[in-house]
This record gives sequence, C-alpha cells and structure tokens, in this order.
Amino acid sequence: MEDWRAGGFGLYLHWPFCASKCPYCDFNSHVAAEIDESRWTRAYLSEIERLGAETKDRILQSVFFGGGTPSLMSPDLVAAILEKVRATWPLANDLEVTLEANPTSVEAGRFRGYRSAGVSRVSMGIQALNDSDLRRLGRLHTVAEAQAAFDVARGVFDRVSFDLIYARQHQSLEDWRAELRLALSMAVDHLSLYQLTIEDGTAFGARAAAGGLRGLPEDGLAADMYQLTQELTEAAGMPGYEISNHAVDGRESRHNLIYWRCGDYVGIGPGAHGRLTLNGQRYATETRRAPQAWLEQVETCAHGEADRTPLPQAEQAEELMMMSLRLREGLSLQRYAALAGRPLGDRKIAELEELGMVRRQSGQLIATARGRIVLNAVLGALQGDQPCA
Repeated sequence: MEDWRAGGFGLYLHWPFCASKCPYCDFNSHVAAEIDESRWTRAYLSEIERLGAETKDRILQSVFFGGGTPSLMSPDLVAAILEKVRATWPLANDLEVTLEANPTSVEAGRFRGYRSAGVSRVSMGIQALNDSDLRRLGRLHTVAEAQAAFDVARGVFDRVSFDLIYARQHQSLEDWRAELRLALSMAVDHLSLYQLTIEDGTAFGARAAAGGLRGLPEDGLAADMYQLTQELTEAAGMPGYEISNHAVDGRESRHNLIYWRCGDYVGIGPGAHGRLTLNGQRYATETRRAPQAWLEQVETCAHGEADRTPLPQAEQAEELMMMSLRLREGLSLQRYAALAGRPLGDRKIAELEELGMVRRQSGQLIATARGRIVLNAVLGALQGDQPCA
C-alpha cells in the first residue's frame, strides 16, 4: 500500500484576495481593487481538470477553500468549482468541504449560496474577542460584528469553527481565561487557538525589529496560556487533538488531518502547496505566488506550478514525524520505520520517556502534554538519534 493512503486524499484551493492585509499575517494574501472572477473560474477549473487526470480514481475526502478571504468569492464561483470537483473525482460519502470566512464578509444570503453549492463547514477568522485588540491586530470587525456573523454561519451550517490568537500584546493570563471561556460558550464543535508569532516579512515583524512592538508576553506567560488553553478546552469537552486545534470527538477538521497524517493533497491557486504520490514517487508541489503571475501562467502554459520536487523516503519519514507528533494520536512507529528504512532508535525514545516527554502506546509514539509544549526540542532529539548498536 502506498504510504499516502494512511493519511487520505484532499484538495486545497487558495483564494489570494483580502479586503486588507493584517499586520501579523505572512500568508499569501493580497488586496486588489478589481477581480475578474470569470478568468479565475476558468483557471481553477483548468487546474482541477489537469491534476484530476493525474489522480483519477482516488476517493476525495475533503475540499478546503483557504486564503486570503474565500468568503469574498461569489457563491457562483464556489458552485462552479465544486461542480467540477464532483465531475473529476469519486467522492467520499462524508466529504468535508470547508470555506474560510472573515466576519466582515459574512452575509446570510451569500452563506446560503455556499451551502447550496456544497460547502458543509465554515472556519471563521475572529482572532480576538476584545475590540481594542482587534484594532491592534488590524481586523476590520468588532466583537459584536464577529458574534453576529458567527450566529449567521451557525444558522446555515452544522459545522462551524473559529480562530483566536492568544499571547497578544499586553494580554494577561486572566484576560485570556475570560476570553477563552467566552469562546467556549460560543463554540459549536471546533476551535483553532494559536499563539501569536512574529514573522519576518510582516508589519509586526518590521515593528518588532525596530523595537516598536511592545507588551508581548515572556515565554513563561505564553506557556502558561498554552497550558490554560488545554485545561479549559478539555474540561469543556473540546480537547486538543492537535497542538492548536480543539474539537468535540468526531468533529476534527478532516482536511487538516490529511496534512498532519501526511496524506496526499492537490494544491491549486497562487502560492498553494501540495503533496502528490505518482507512480510510486512522492512529490512536493508549489505554485507561483503572485496572483496575476499564477493566473497568466495557467492561461498561457495550461498549468500553475512553479516546482515539483521528488521527496526521498528519508525526508518523508522526517515529515511524518514532525506532523504526526503534533497530533494527540501520535506517530505510527511501524509507518515511520517503513519510510526511514530503519526503526526509530529505542535508546532516544527511552530517554524522552524518562523525562516524561513521550510515551508509547499500541505502536504509536505520542508526545505527552509536557512534551507538546516543547515539541521542537523533542523533535530535535528524535531527529538527531542514531540506531542502537
């Protein structure tokens, strides 16, 4: 059995446009005065047809519209894409179709159009439940607008998630406790809770480099916020199934699980990445990042790819370890050994077990709650391991 089948098969479509650029965001998102949706529709459909021909007869388990702000897409564009998807791949009976949305672009009529098109799940970028912090994060909505938008989404879709960012400027542990409790009172079945990271190439990154980004929490406070997040979500019946993602049992994001379980996925749109196994070789795919350059390449060259790189099995094994240990279910030691050509050394695992960082259960290597806080250190120790003599 090809390794990707242990993770599944999905489709990611990137819509690169936003109403404004947030200062913390390092995603491939752009502000555009005008968008010719007819050209974009033809380009997406062309890429679906091209990549579908390479992956025909695979059962598609998920579709994810990411961005950018996909809720700026017209329902007709989403419907055209999903109609093409249905004509291209056999679909799982429980196909999950997720669309990311921002509160400022939520309209009840538009959302009903998405649902009629086949969208089954919405992920909303609320980011904060505090108006002053929303302004600091460059968001265009207020808390009241976010709650109203979430109510609209909840009235249309059975599955609704939203994102929050913590460890923000001047945020105390008690501030986060109150905000998280409010979030849990709103939540339907899924929450994504991310620690603020300052990325190079962003407005926050430039401000931090110049010494102007004040009030960020020390590492100890950020760790306390992470620990509090695990405790409160667990108590509310939405435990962390991944480091930053929490869900009611059975309501995990199936699409993101394909990533973390190292399945195959088609990446379409400007800056989209993919993983494809073709004729026994796994490839990492990348597309042109600039929206106009991607669009023109699809129109003139009949493809939008910038690169397709073969991945050696040893590299696949490392990726499997890095992704799987983010999950509560952990890493399959048998699957790792098959890819790496050797088992993970028992000595290093035993050392990490002694430190309380990992545990073994039913053939899985699982990062403990303590180990997940310092997962990069755990991964570094494992990746530096050598087989025992």
